[in-house]
Amino acid sequence: MRKIVKKIVTKKSNQLEYIIKGFDNKRRIEIIFLLEKKPELSVSEIAKHFKISFTAVSNHLLKMMSRGIVMKRNDGLEVRHALTKKGKTIVSFLKTI
Repeated sequence: MRKIVKKIVTKKSNQLEYIIKGFDNKRRIEIIFLLEKKPELSVSEIAKHFKISFTAVSNHLLKMMSRGIVMKRNDGLEVRHALTKKGKTIVSFLKTI
């Protein structure tokens, strides 16, 4: 029984670590809070807001998308980004700290 519990705890810990690495950066946390206030932003709009490069924002968003924190939606020639349900849960968690 202990081995099973340890295996479950280890698996859950690994999953949590994977998700946390999606927002373990000051800039990614700032992007998460921005998307909470202004959903459906493009990479260009986020880059302009923070005065950082398009490439930097794109890299941050890719990491967050791969962890299920941010989703994207095509809007004509632009791609819009918004928080997923998991992303909104992370915002709620971060507000408690």
